[in-house]
Amino acid sequence: MPSEGYIVPADPQAALKKKTAVSRSWILLDSSGEGTILDVDKYVIMHRVQIHARDLRILDPLLSYPSTILGREKAIVLNLEHIKAIITADEVLLRDPMDDNVIPIVEELRRRLPPASTAHQSQGEGKEQQSGHNEVEANEEDESPFEFRALEVALEAICSFLDARTTELETAAYPALDELTSKISSRNLDRVRKLKCAMTRLTARVQKVRDELEQLLDDDDDMADLYLSRKLAGSSSPVSGSGVPNWFPASPTIGSRISRASRASAVTTRGDENDVEELEMLLEAYFMQIDGTLNKLTTLREYIDDTEDYINIQLDNHRNQLIQLELFLSSGTVCISIYSLVAGIFGMNIPYTWNDNHGYMFKWVVIVTGVVCAALFILIISYARYKGLVGS
Repeated sequence: MPSEGYIVPADPQAALKKKTAVSRSWILLDSSGEGTILDVDKYVIMHRVQIHARDLRILDPLLSYPSTILGREKAIVLNLEHIKAIITADEVLLRDPMDDNVIPIVEELRRRLPPASTAHQSQGEGKEQQSGHNEVEANEEDESPFEFRALEVALEAICSFLDARTTELETAAYPALDELTSKISSRNLDRVRKLKCAMTRLTARVQKVRDELEQLLDDDDDMADLYLSRKLAGSSSPVSGSGVPNWFPASPTIGSRISRASRASAVTTRGDENDVEELEMLLEAYFMQIDGTLNKLTTLREYIDDTEDYINIQLDNHRNQLIQLELFLSSGTVCISIYSLVAGIFGMNIPYTWNDNHGYMFKWVVIVTGVVCAALFILIISYARYKGLVGS
């Protein structure tokens, strides 16, 4: 029976089918792209990567924390939507590897984490050993640090994810808005309301990621904290006399990376500590991409606002038409009331002398009263048009 902190080798086929508990499930990917499923508690993770509990709490899926990229002494704590990872100089710990949104990221990390020199070595097995060694060394010098390759995969994944959600929202929103402008109904209004709520939530998510990248780009010290390989090179140089930290797992690639870091330490310790150009270019590329996504959402919001203004104008026009109709009806009611008053006077059953032998008066009373009421109605409408209360 395995203990509470057991380690199981990852099976890519079984990992895609089997769901495990999201609260304790991690996947560890080393520099060669090999994955290992970890079912451990937070204390094991904290001890392994040397971070504090408050940093690990940021990655808790039960807590709502904004998007964050934190540089620590030996790790990068990454919280970008569903991507919750801890990156060290030689490995990546990714939370909830069985999540549908995380599985593609795991596969991309497996593909891109192995250094380019590995492929060159496998292709050049038939060549001479010395020439192959020189080619590997040249590739090692040109490749990006491990933590930057992992960070790039995470940034690319979250930017692509948010851009895809934005495209889906645009595909649904623009036809719904056009339909609403052509026919204002409760169904169309409710549909647009839901789309606007979804757009507001998505805009907030994109804005958080953009703000985090902008904050990193504005602070060179924060970017320098993300250079884990540089700090590892300084700590493992011959001058310092320190070996491999005890929190790194045994791996055949670590010795070569430490050796390369030691060879480069003479350069990194003599003035390159504040050189963040490589990371700055990486962050700027994805900052522009996420900023473009935010611009799409801003354009969509403006289109929604314009549609709302157009609908309000339409509703105001309909309201004005109803007011005009009400004015016509009220004017007609007043005229008919006068006509009814005259008819009521002559219809009273009260005996009086001038009612006798004057039967012809009925015709003139009806005609004169009708003409007066019609003239009064025309006068009211003419006055309303003169004052601009009724359209011509």
